[in-house]
Amino acid sequence: RESDHRAWTPVSYTVTRQNATVQGLIQGKAYFFRIAAENIIGMGPFTETTKEILIRDPITVPDRPEDLEVKAVTKNSVTLTWNPPKYNGGADITMYVLESRLIGKDKFHKVTKEKMLDRKFTIEGLKEGDTYEYRVSACNIVGQGKPSFCTKPITCKDELAPPTLDLDFRDKLIVRVGEAFSLTGRYSGKPAPKVTWLKDDVVVKEDDRTKIKTTSTTLCLGVLKSVREDSGKYCVTVENSTGSRKGFCQVNVVDRPSPPVGPVIFDEVFKDHMVVSWKPPLDDGGSEITNYIIEKKDTHKDLWMPVTSATVKTTCKIPKLLEGREYQIRIYAENLYGISDPLISDEMKAKDRFRVPDAPEQPIIKDVTKDSAVVVWNKPYDGGKPITNYIVEKKETMATRWVRVTKDPIFPGTKFKVPDLLEGCEYEFRVSAENEIGIGDPSPPSKPVFARDPIAKPSPPVNPEAVDKTKNSVDLSWQPPRHDGNGKIIGYLIEYQKVGDEEWKQANLTADSCPETKYKVTGLTEGLTYKFRVKAVNAAGESDPAHVPDPVEVKDRLEPPELILDANMAREQHVKAGDTLRLSAVIKGVPFPKVTWKKGDHEVSPKADIEVTGVGSKLEIRNTVHEDGGMYSLTVENPAGSKTVSVKVVVLDKPGPPRNLKISDVRSDSCYITWMEPEDDGGSVITNYVVERKDVASAQWVAISSSSKKRSHMAKYLMEGIQYLFRVAAENQYGRGPYVETVKPIKAIDPLHPPGPPKNLHHVDVDKTEVSLAWNRPDRDGGAEITGYLVEYQEDGADEWTKFQTVPMLDCVVTGL
Repeated sequence: RESDHRAWTPVSYTVTRQNATVQGLIQGKAYFFRIAAENIIGMGPFTETTKEILIRDPITVPDRPEDLEVKAVTKNSVTLTWNPPKYNGGADITMYVLESRLIGKDKFHKVTKEKMLDRKFTIEGLKEGDTYEYRVSACNIVGQGKPSFCTKPITCKDELAPPTLDLDFRDKLIVRVGEAFSLTGRYSGKPAPKVTWLKDDVVVKEDDRTKIKTTSTTLCLGVLKSVREDSGKYCVTVENSTGSRKGFCQVNVVDRPSPPVGPVIFDEVFKDHMVVSWKPPLDDGGSEITNYIIEKKDTHKDLWMPVTSATVKTTCKIPKLLEGREYQIRIYAENLYGISDPLISDEMKAKDRFRVPDAPEQPIIKDVTKDSAVVVWNKPYDGGKPITNYIVEKKETMATRWVRVTKDPIFPGTKFKVPDLLEGCEYEFRVSAENEIGIGDPSPPSKPVFARDPIAKPSPPVNPEAVDKTKNSVDLSWQPPRHDGNGKIIGYLIEYQKVGDEEWKQANLTADSCPETKYKVTGLTEGLTYKFRVKAVNAAGESDPAHVPDPVEVKDRLEPPELILDANMAREQHVKAGDTLRLSAVIKGVPFPKVTWKKGDHEVSPKADIEVTGVGSKLEIRNTVHEDGGMYSLTVENPAGSKTVSVKVVVLDKPGPPRNLKISDVRSDSCYITWMEPEDDGGSVITNYVVERKDVASAQWVAISSSSKKRSHMAKYLMEGIQYLFRVAAENQYGRGPYVETVKPIKAIDPLHPPGPPKNLHHVDVDKTEVSLAWNRPDRDGGAEITGYLVEYQEDGADEWTKFQTVPMLDCVVTGL
């Protein structure tokens, strides 16, 4: 019967042997079976199987795995793959067992320790040069099956194979904008090559549109919804230790062109036609512009009319226009992939292009006198109509209004003498041309000129002389010329000549580099003798030279150093801490002295900024502290001598801590505090001391005096038995200094003294070995209760006392005598 049914079904009634085959069972179902013996008398009782029996094919171990292959070999690893056995023995494969045998050895050894179901495994940690063979077995619930056929002997060494590259794309690829494209191929090599994609020599990175997929044998670069910027030269490189291979593809993402570049220029305009021009599109869409489409429109109509669609030039004649009408021009660019957006011109009226004359060039002014000047200009373009008149205008340089110089026509000449100028005034002039259309724009203003008689060259400078000299320079001085030639002296030219030479050399190249009546000639040679001369220069030219009377020998002029102290070194300097200290002095001497700053006998602090110029020196210390105070000295020295000045600097700051803080005369309610003044008063008089106390059990200090000028204080109102700490700080006008604090707390109690001697000591009784004594209390107990009395005795004639005992009462019996 089936295990889930209760009814029994007969199988056979004629079985005479001790076994039977039951037919017609259903695979996967569970059954119970029972057997009864029968003889002529009848059927005996049934014997039933104790457990249900599941109907299925017999289970065996699996067959051997198939296709064991070596996938990769290096010097220290081997990678293997295999396929499952054709028959799993009737049960699922539970694991695979991989075994290896070193060539030269007899036994196989298990490689895998853990339960392995993958059909790929890499054995690592092998020794380079060793040779192995491998086999694999499959296991199910029954057990381990037969091993696979062994691999060929495998030697552990790096397999080297140069990269190979097989591409699915050609050298060029054209893609429409918006379409996707991919570059694919296959590659190989040992060790596994590295794959790199480049675009125009820049590494390609993945993003929303760019995808890169690389497997062990294939490569792919894909671009979605391509744009023009995706155009470029793509390069794929596969590289390993043995070499590299590259593949290239020029990708051109094409589109219709961008609009032609404006504005539309109207090169020629007539009553019945125009000539326009433009610039090509910035982007031709990746394909050459095949033609331009030009259309025109009367601005009073909405209809665009074709002009031409066959031109490849960026200029076009627009014919068949109506005089006086305004037109717009529309231009498209076209390539193989479409037509661009249009470029539309401004409105332009169709009419003959006669116009007023152009502006003349800047006029030139000649022959200036105190009341007249001649204006000269060149003829401008006449605008298509002959010029009939020129208009000359003038204005003073600082004025804003232009005034015509004459109402009479000025033609055909291109120069005019302007009369009636005011002597000494500065004028500008401009010129306009006129034809039958009208008056053109004026020329740029002329250069300003003064109305005065022509300028002559000035007379020579007066009394040139050498006023100073060094080993390589000479200082010259002179007076202005007596006559400036009616022109402003622009400056002076200085020349020098070595005695014995014929050539004069210029010390300055231009007169405006020496506008004053003095000059320092440099670059001279020490020990040589030179002559000097000076020329004055105005707009008319150079004057005759004026000579320095005597030749000058170039050498240092010795002058001992001299110090002119600034106010900050004239007296003792007081500087508040944190402020900046500045010391400076003017220094004289030839040659210029060597400058040395010191503080006391030492160099100044490294934080001091020292500046030395050609006329003096300055020392500056920022954020001063008290240690920056002291005696500063400035020494200047040259071959002619030396000079030193000193100044005392006091840096004003808060005082230091008081010294030798002591507590004395401690009582139950008071104590006496003393101290000494600080070693450093901060450069200012100590104004007062601040005294504070603190209960050791409290965290807060309490001021008991803040205005004491003395160096002592009686601390009162203490609480008996409490321990106190005290601290003191000094103050001056710049603040309160640091506190000095008692090292140990003191306890507020009255002082203790030894008690006075007992009174009326006398014997009460005497025996041969003992004495009874009695006495009265002393007059004073020393500030504390008497705890006992020490009894001593001395033998008559002896020097020392012997202690007997201490007793609490006013009597005692001394024994042992």
